[in-house]
This record gives sequence, C-alpha cells and structure tokens, in this order.
Amino acid sequence: MIDANLDTLLASKLIGNSPKMQQLRMLVKFAGRCNSSIMITGPSGSGKEVVADAIHHISERAAAPNITVNCGALPEQLIESELFGHEKGSFTGAVNKHVGLFEQSNGGTIFLDEIGDMPLNMQVKLLRVLESRIVNRVGGNQNIPIDVRVIAATHKNLGTGIRGGSFREDLFYRLCVVPIEVPALNERSEDIPALVEHFLNNLPATDARPIFTAEAYAALQNYNWPGNVRELRNVVERATVFFAGAPVHAQDVATLVQSDLVPATPVDDIAQPPAFQVPPLEQQRHFSSDVAPTSGPSSFAAALETATREQQPGGINDLNAHLQNEERRIIAQALEASHGVVSKAARSINIKRTTFIDKMRKYNIDKSTNDNAMLTPAFGLA
Repeated sequence: MIDANLDTLLASKLIGNSPKMQQLRMLVKFAGRCNSSIMITGPSGSGKEVVADAIHHISERAAAPNITVNCGALPEQLIESELFGHEKGSFTGAVNKHVGLFEQSNGGTIFLDEIGDMPLNMQVKLLRVLESRIVNRVGGNQNIPIDVRVIAATHKNLGTGIRGGSFREDLFYRLCVVPIEVPALNERSEDIPALVEHFLNNLPATDARPIFTAEAYAALQNYNWPGNVRELRNVVERATVFFAGAPVHAQDVATLVQSDLVPATPVDDIAQPPAFQVPPLEQQRHFSSDVAPTSGPSSFAAALETATREQQPGGINDLNAHLQNEERRIIAQALEASHGVVSKAARSINIKRTTFIDKMRKYNIDKSTNDNAMLTPAFGLA
C-alpha cells in the first residue's frame, strides 16, 4: 500500500489532527509494517481496539482474519478451550471438536483485549504458544503450527501487576515488543469537533442531525471526559435523540454529559419546557471539582455564560479562533479565581496540571499577569 493511501486510511480510522494523534498515526504506520507483537495501553474507552484494527488493515495481513478476544469476558474454565481449541470428548460437554481462536486467526491477527485480566495459569500457556508458535488443542496431542500476529491491550498498569504477582514479567516482555500508548481524550481536546463530526456522519441518512453550536463545542472541550471517546460517542448519540435537527447550546451539554456515576435527569424535568434543565450540583462537579455548594456557579459555568453573552451579534466567522478565545478566557479565569496557584486552577476545571501549563504557554498567559491583561480577549474576538 502506497503511503498516500495508507495515510488516508489511517486518517479515516484514527480521527483528529492534534500532535498526539499525529504521533499515534506515525507509530501505527511503523507497527503495520512489522510482524512483532504489539502492546497497546491507554485508559478505558480511548480507542485501543480501533488502533489494533487500524494496524491490521494497513498490514500485509489485511486480507486474513482479524479476531478480537476479550480476555476478561471469557470464563476461566473455558479460556484455554476458546483460545487453543479442544478435541471431541476431551471434557464433559465437549461433544464436538472445536478449532480455537488462534487457529481461526492463522495468517492474520489476534487481538487480546484486556490482557491484564488473563488468569496466571493461562499466561504460562500463552507464553509457550508465543514462543513456539505451536498450539495443542485441549485433549489432543497434535502440534499445530500457527502464523499469527498478536496485539494485546490493557487499561491496567501491568508494572503494578508484575510487582503484585498477578502478571508474568516474561509474558509482558514477550508481548511488549512494540509499545503504543493511546492518549486520553482530555489530552487531545482539540480533536473533539472532528470526532463529533465523524460520529454524526455515521448516522443513518434518514436521521436529522443535531447542530452543535460554537459554545457547545467549547463546553465539550472543557469537560474532563472520564469515559474518553466512548463517552463522547454516547453524548453525540444522546444529542441525536433529544436535539434532532435542533441546535445544541452550552447549557445543554452539561445535561447531555451523563454517566453511571451521575444521577439521570428526572423525567419530570425533561417533560417541562425547555427540554433540558441545568443539571444538579453533583453533575456539575464533573466540570469543576472544587466548588462548594454555596459558592454559586462554578468558574466553568460562568465562563460558559460569558461565552454565550459575549458572542458576536453577527455570528461566529472563525470557529477555531472563537474556541481558542473561550479556552484562553477559561484558563485565565481559573487562574484569577485561584490567585495564580496553577495546581488549584487546573483542578478547578478538571484538567491535568501539565496540560494547564501547556495551555498557559500556548496563550502566553503568565500567572503573575494582572487580571485585566489576563482577561483581555485574544484573536480579536469579543
């Protein structure tokens, strides 16, 4: 596959043009050209399976099987049979011969998702297969050679597992020949508009699309996204239900961003106009973690109100400039509220301290700058 086609394919699978995504696509491009084992790490919901799928599709094995195995979902007593197969009569219930997933993926790729959940006794058997490239079905005595590219993934810290005795060090080094780390969504928030557009484009053609406004995108980019890309996809899908063909504003985003950790909006509230109300304080804490219940609206909510109030009457002509202006305003406002304490300011808008410092450098904001200078709008936007 020529590089131009390869880049197009990767751009269609790994969405976003942030520096972290550009680096990820470069790593994936190199990984696709080799047959070594790959270890993909990253938080849950960040897209590790998508990365594994991209590696397979740009490799010389693209026409061969690509099989995914969730190691945490297989019962411990059946995992060996599922992976390596079994012969008829090898155990109670084995009424037929079963070809294991390693054999089924011969010539192609097997993706071992959540490898950190694999039982220790199976780790020993997997290590033997990786080293010998031979499988033996349960109850059989035939050595079956396999040619399989192995990609493993986990959201766990395997170093901690190795020290605690729950993961084998030799298996880790056998799997982690090419390490790839997938960034969390809050580390590449500039990719959110592209991801939203991607999810919307995958809707059925008959569905009316919600219209995300500029201030809604600003709100999405300032949320911490504990559920990563998976959570963002849920939010977009939720918006298609409640805002089909209608605009989504900043105040709607806090209600759309719901998770199992947050109480759902009461049905009575949804039934009253407008369709969505400002969420309860427990939900707002996802946006600002250190606001006391009696302290009034959080700096995040205040920034959103400011963004909405100060939107130009004639509309927004430059979306990127507007979003950057609002991000700069929120960073400066957080610093002002924390009296220049960077760690406290970062916590107040639920981003990492290092990310906060990067954004200060990006917008030339100094924590010692006076309040008026910090709050002056950038990029010529009011």
